[in-house]
Amino acid sequence: MKTIAALQDLVTAASLDIEPSAAELDAIEQEMPLIRTEVELLDAQIMTIDRPASELDERRIRRARRRVLAARRVLANQATAQVPGVGA
Repeated sequence: MKTIAALQDLVTAASLDIEPSAAELDAIEQEMPLIRTEVELLDAQIMTIDRPASELDERRIRRARRRVLAARRVLANQATAQVPGVGA
């Protein structure tokens, strides 16, 4: 009978006990408006899970989708402005 052994070190809780870097925290902070609008959209969609969507619900979801698209556009424009030689 062949034994099976792990070729890599085990992953322990100690190896996962690291904090995010300053750059990662800055990236999260820049994406926070998009994250908030996506949560808003998700909330609007969750409200209609167990019942048919009313006209008001449909408007709320449509507005939330537009806010998500606007936040994505702003974030993409910021990313393009930060890359040298792009968007000039």
